[in-house]
Amino acid sequence: MFNSFQKKLNTFGFKEILKLYLKRYNPCLLTNFAILLLSMKKVVVGLSGGVDSSVTAYLLKEQGYEVIGLFMKNWHDDSVTISEECPWLEDSNDALIVAEKLGIPFQTVDLSVQYKERIVDYMFAEYERGRTPNPDVLCNREIKFDVFMDIALQLGADYVATGHYCRKGTIKTEDGSETYQLLAGKDDNKDQSYFLCQLSQEQLSKTMFPIGHLNKPEVRKIAADNDLITADKKDSQGLCFIGKVRLPEFLQQKLKPKKGVIVEVPSDISQYQKELPQFENKQAELSFYAEKPVYHVADGKVVGDHQGAHYFTKGQRKGLDVGGTKEPLFVIDTDVHENVIYTGQGKSHPGLYRRTLFITDEELHWVRRDLALKEDETLEVMARIRYRQSLQKATIYKVAGGLYVDFEEKQSAITEGQFAAWYLGDELIGSGVIS
Repeated sequence: MFNSFQKKLNTFGFKEILKLYLKRYNPCLLTNFAILLLSMKKVVVGLSGGVDSSVTAYLLKEQGYEVIGLFMKNWHDDSVTISEECPWLEDSNDALIVAEKLGIPFQTVDLSVQYKERIVDYMFAEYERGRTPNPDVLCNREIKFDVFMDIALQLGADYVATGHYCRKGTIKTEDGSETYQLLAGKDDNKDQSYFLCQLSQEQLSKTMFPIGHLNKPEVRKIAADNDLITADKKDSQGLCFIGKVRLPEFLQQKLKPKKGVIVEVPSDISQYQKELPQFENKQAELSFYAEKPVYHVADGKVVGDHQGAHYFTKGQRKGLDVGGTKEPLFVIDTDVHENVIYTGQGKSHPGLYRRTLFITDEELHWVRRDLALKEDETLEVMARIRYRQSLQKATIYKVAGGLYVDFEEKQSAITEGQFAAWYLGDELIGSGVIS
């Protein structure tokens, strides 16, 4: 009987087997110990094959949770991935080894169909429009904390846990309900709250971030002290759960190469010399500062060619293959309709900088719905427009149709399609797609 019990235990999990055997053989054995085991919360950990999720699973098991490891396979096409940069098969094997070391159930779930529909197709559409999407933010919203979370809950999980460097807070209201906070990780160098800026209250209610109070060296030490194979493994880079991707080859699956010109725009053109008008109201002022310059080929000189404006993004320096300039060229804008890339010399070129951005209501999201601004309301916040950017002072203004983020200082390479996120203290309260 014991061998049969052990086999089922390895397959299904302890609580289910305990219930089965107590019912079949001796219900009177439901001791305090058994009651304790049956009350254990079940947590599904997204085991990615990296050190962060490995330590997440270890800590939860140490805290007495019933832990299950699931690896997400999101991609099948290895032709556009750089094999030495965390291929999914190596990651899956490492995740399995960690699960075996910890003695937790493990399986792989294939989410490649959903990933293509929700992430890859969206990326193609955004690049085709001349916008630059952030697949990691989308992957968290659409895959990890939606499709993956649904699978976890179907397995009977109480929570889903990930190895993100962020924290969750809970505010209890007078009526007994709870409001969840998305808080920055304690490690400023690794804070990943930005990547979770599109999460909802419902998603946060079922989420755990066990390493958010630790820094990276502490996480690696825990892994090393417990002989986890991932202790010294490099952090993965590139698309969420795919690995590092050759972006042009990736995009060429749908967006075909098309030869166009690269134009260098001087820093003293008339678009940068506009006199400030008399603004009728604050919204008119915000609209003026949010408007980006419109360029034409005649505004500069042709200095090279390219294979597709949709392969480039604002602020990009590498990949232009244009030499002979005093300072490096940076992309200041792309025109996918005319297939032209506009560039400027040096990272201080005025074409790179703008003070204000706009987010439409359709692409505006509040993590803290109770703090959402009503029309004509304003709020002083700290904000960022990309991961790893230090937080910047800004004021957000809610207007009809959307929201302005007005920075105290001009920001470099405000890029359509990327996410802006804003904070009160160390709490991320809202975000949106830059329009």
